Amino acid sequence: MNTLRFITAGNVDDGKSTLIGRLLYDSDSIHTDQLGVLQKQTKQEGVDIDLSLITDGLRAEREQGITIDVAYKYFSTSKRKFIIADAPGHEQYTRNMITGASNSDLIIVLVDARNGITDQTKRHASVGSLMGIKKAIIAINKIDLLNYSEEVFNQIKNDFEAIKSELNYNEIIYIPVSALVGDNVVTTSENTPWYNGKSILQTLESVELDGTEDLEARFQVQWVIRPKDEDNHDYRGYAGQILSGSYKVGNKVTILPAKIETTLVKIEKDLKEVSEVVAGDNVVLHFENDIDISRGDTVVLSNQLPKEDNQINTWISWLDNNSLQVGKTYLLQHRFKNVRVKVQQINRKWDVNQWQFTDGDAVQLNDIAQVTLKTSQPLYYDTFEKNPKSGSAILIDETSFNTVGALMFL
Repeated sequence: MNTLRFITAGNVDDGKSTLIGRLLYDSDSIHTDQLGVLQKQTKQEGVDIDLSLITDGLRAEREQGITIDVAYKYFSTSKRKFIIADAPGHEQYTRNMITGASNSDLIIVLVDARNGITDQTKRHASVGSLMGIKKAIIAINKIDLLNYSEEVFNQIKNDFEAIKSELNYNEIIYIPVSALVGDNVVTTSENTPWYNGKSILQTLESVELDGTEDLEARFQVQWVIRPKDEDNHDYRGYAGQILSGSYKVGNKVTILPAKIETTLVKIEKDLKEVSEVVAGDNVVLHFENDIDISRGDTVVLSNQLPKEDNQINTWISWLDNNSLQVGKTYLLQHRFKNVRVKVQQINRKWDVNQWQFTDGDAVQLNDIAQVTLKTSQPLYYDTFEKNPKSGSAILIDETSFNTVGALMFL
């Protein structure tokens, strides 16, 4: 059973938390003891349970009635497992949304049927697209407040269709819903007889994922295993997770940065020898030659080499309260590989509200920009569009050790 990771986004008061609450409540994914607590916390007259409380866990969120942090929820059905990231709607929490979107396969963008497509709708759809998400559900919520109007649904659908060429989604699904009432959330509703599609849950259960096993093979060494006992003095294995693609015993591989070619002679998974492993597997690899390999070294198929450069153009989403400083040295962490970098220049900034590039000499909290980095040694990577697993990294301040930027290589 595979796992679908998805994120919800939308304007404040569009009903994100209520939608997730309804999804969990109607799919029987809430424990009985938790239901009792939620019923006691619900203050609305005539309402058995305030569904938004299921995800709005922080005290500040409950007091203000908004979502600030990214709330993660886990549930499953007979068809699939799910991890939900409920992202903030406010512009000042763009960095939180990027955190949630970075590992998501799909985005649900909520649109209030009364307001239609807004600047925030565009911003959330733009950020989801920028983070490499390829599939989107446009949930036109509160349709019950407009008497389940097919005309309103079609108008909002057409308005989003007019802007989708600016985005990189390869599949967009439009669903009329009422998160509060439950229309088309878990099951299809009789209140929208003009809608012939699936409910949100049915769509989540059936949507096809773009598998990372189809990408070029990428593996980065996390641990070098050398047992100290005499019985295993010849044992030398390299542990980590297959980031993308697949590896087979007998493959010709190249170790980077040493650029040494060797043969993959043994693969271990779950303490057993196997002949092939694919993306997502945690494995130990063994090579034919005795090579000096360290944590952070990359193993690729010899006919699938990544890019090599020490001058990198990249998107950056700035996460720190202090602004980015051109000429300052930062630490770039590319999975388990760390290199020192300097910010050479800020090329341009992305105005996610106006959907246009602007000139700028400063990158501040929640800004998204294209910058050029100079690394102290060559980095081996892919573009984010080609392979998000090896095309992303984080930037760390050497003084405070705070994570200050999320990188998506161009």
